[in-house]
Amino acid sequence: MEHRLTRIVPMIVVTAACLAFTAVSAAAQKRGVTPEDYFAFEFLNDARFSPDGSSIAFVVTTIDQKQNRRHSEIRMIPADGSREPVSLTTSPQSSNSPRWSPNGGAIAFLSARAAVGEPAGEASRTQVWLLSLSGGEPRRVTNLQNAVSSFQWSPDGTRLVCVSRSGPSDNAKSPSDVRHYKHTDYKFNDTGWFDDKRTHLWVVNVAAGTASQITSGDDWNDSDPQWSPDGEKIAFVSNRTGKEFDENHNTDVWVIDAAGGPLTKISDHAEPDNSPRWSPDGQIIAFVGAIEQRAHPKIWLAPSHGGAQARLAADGLDLIPTALRWAEAGRALYFEAGVKGATHLYRVDLATRRVTPVTTGDRTVHLVDVNDRSGRLTYAVNDPTHLDDLYVADLKGQNERQLTHLNAALWKQLDLVPVERVPYKGADGWDVDGFLMKPVGWEPGKKYPMLLNIHGGPAGMYGFDWYHEFQVYAARDWAVFLTNPRGSTGYGEKFERGIQLQWGGNDYIDVMNGVDAVLAKNPWIDKDRLGVGGGSYGGYMTNWIVGHTNRFKAAVALRGMSNFISTDGTRDGPYGHAEDFGGDVFAAFDSYWNASPLKYAKNVKTPTLILHSDMDFRVPEEQGEQWFRALQHFGVPSEIVFFPRENHNLTRTGEPKHLVESVKWQVYWFDR
Repeated sequence: MEHRLTRIVPMIVVTAACLAFTAVSAAAQKRGVTPEDYFAFEFLNDARFSPDGSSIAFVVTTIDQKQNRRHSEIRMIPADGSREPVSLTTSPQSSNSPRWSPNGGAIAFLSARAAVGEPAGEASRTQVWLLSLSGGEPRRVTNLQNAVSSFQWSPDGTRLVCVSRSGPSDNAKSPSDVRHYKHTDYKFNDTGWFDDKRTHLWVVNVAAGTASQITSGDDWNDSDPQWSPDGEKIAFVSNRTGKEFDENHNTDVWVIDAAGGPLTKISDHAEPDNSPRWSPDGQIIAFVGAIEQRAHPKIWLAPSHGGAQARLAADGLDLIPTALRWAEAGRALYFEAGVKGATHLYRVDLATRRVTPVTTGDRTVHLVDVNDRSGRLTYAVNDPTHLDDLYVADLKGQNERQLTHLNAALWKQLDLVPVERVPYKGADGWDVDGFLMKPVGWEPGKKYPMLLNIHGGPAGMYGFDWYHEFQVYAARDWAVFLTNPRGSTGYGEKFERGIQLQWGGNDYIDVMNGVDAVLAKNPWIDKDRLGVGGGSYGGYMTNWIVGHTNRFKAAVALRGMSNFISTDGTRDGPYGHAEDFGGDVFAAFDSYWNASPLKYAKNVKTPTLILHSDMDFRVPEEQGEQWFRALQHFGVPSEIVFFPRENHNLTRTGEPKHLVESVKWQVYWFDR
């Protein structure tokens, strides 16, 4: 026996050495993320349980680099993960918004594909299509003149309620391309210039394809239709004050018979109410609404017949609820919310009015669907080192299981960097969160430069989420520091509204205190090689920072605001900063100008790159132009890059080639 052990031990040592060498070799073969990796990503969206909870349909979007477009297809997977996903749609045109028929035998979806017998490529309007799961080709259900943007099945599966558009020019023999407006709200970032059409509701017979318009009006839009459980009525959201296009942001929840007719008003607030959801017995409508301007919305319950004051569903809620839905046979409401850099699912117990988290962890949990019949949840999860994958769990968030492994082959090739929370004290001693990413292959004792990045909003949040560009930065031997200064979401209403009368004040101190804190805790960061950048509000704060300190060696401002005076009269949603500056631009002119980076352009010494989009209606192109011309005027090394055909959402939904180019321009400037 002793002799056998003597012979075996050397073999074990050799085997362990070989395994160690293999692991080191595999690690050595990994590389950092590049801007071009975006073309290889698979993106998950819109997961939906089948009625019995046995299967899940979901959307996967990939990039067609040659055609410079995104392509979405619908896939299906057993909820128990017993089989790999299968593709249900194969058309060259994208398919989105899968919705199961109530009997589970078919899936309706949105697509702009051509019907059988139609020339390919001629059908440009998105319509509802129906795919039988027993086999055969999808058939087109709707043929609405101005396409379908969203839809929902009736409970009996015989009808659809669809959102589409209508307006006077539908019947014009020779439509004009001249734009004529009577209201101040005539453009929107994602939409572009408004035309004479408004969104309204149609009820469509699934078997016959016949459609009946049940709402109308030239002075408002109707959206988010929801069937009552008995299929007799439809709740929806609309601003029917007649002032929707005149700086009025009030919306209400309404109910209408499925056949059309008079409306019943459900909500009773002067600020936006939205997301109506019927209780399983049809007696109550839950909705999300705010009672004061800029206040955080709450969850409300109101009788579905109207005429009574809404009551709060939960006590002490200081989160921003989204994706509201009923569960547990009407005993609970579930919603999603961001909190301190993470996003999770929460449960409201309607008997006790208590809110408790269902999911936890340093990650983003979203796109939730609930199936009462199976007692399960499905949701997407991402974190700083993974894009979304599909998960299932029970209604308590336990027994979680990952169903998909999108991008798994790519992850094996990449060296990805996690995020570390860095809490610190901001202005007035407020608690603020920062988040640090080390460079790829970080080595102790070595000095590294650092990029400070500020998020948009300011009502946004950085944290445990996937950001492609930050992984690109880390791959270039740069540390990345992210901050959530006051004005950010996820920390309560007081924290978010703490930016009022403070733009460029305490929010700036919050950001810079974070820089000081991360430098103090991480002496490996080279304080003499710091860069700064950000988009939207982050672009504003980048411009503000370089006008107030010279400690950064380079700056990149994406879609950044430079002049509050001019932007308030040219962006979508005019005069929207009265709460921030104590009045509109006419009443508080000096406050607007004092908070404008342009006022301090003469102080800038930091080389600055400006990236802006031609069709940005949120922060108009002239904002980037003013900043660039001012920097040139004062002799600051500066360049500007314009992206054609893009709006404010370039780095999220822009043309794939432009999105990648945007990251490459940032790398180009910081490399210099």
